[in-house]
Amino acid sequence: MEIRYLTASDDRKAISRIYEESWRSAYRGIIPQDYLDAIPEGRWAGSADIPGWHTMVCVENGAFIGTSSFCRSRFDRYPDAGEVISIYLLPEYTGRGYGGELLNAVLGELHRQGFKDVFLWVLEENTRARRFYEKNGFSCTDEYLDARIGGKALREVRYAYRFT
Repeated sequence: MEIRYLTASDDRKAISRIYEESWRSAYRGIIPQDYLDAIPEGRWAGSADIPGWHTMVCVENGAFIGTSSFCRSRFDRYPDAGEVISIYLLPEYTGRGYGGELLNAVLGELHRQGFKDVFLWVLEENTRARRFYEKNGFSCTDEYLDARIGGKALREVRYAYRFT
């Protein structure tokens, strides 16, 4: 298994497929099923090339199995923090330790970029992801964002990490 930065020649549709399959699996029972079923192929193909974002990929036997994007905080109230925007694995690779390795690689990159504090947002109902972040040193804060996905009102909670 290799974790590395996304390159210009990497297949963006393969990266989008990770998001698509992850969403359909991880958010089943949280986001309305009709919304998940209607996610178009390639929906996130351009996400890896947003200016200011960095994207790493997890590759196993030549195939993309995971991805994570991160950047300087997109929120004015956290100007000196790094932000993990997303971290997703193909469903068949969850629970095998790949996610922790990918998250550690991203945290290492954010630390090298000079950030002492890192945060991310996770859907409040996504208990599996919340346990994952807590196991990997993140703490739930009392901050949240209201969101609406597929017509359903949802809440995202903020998790924080501080390098020691």
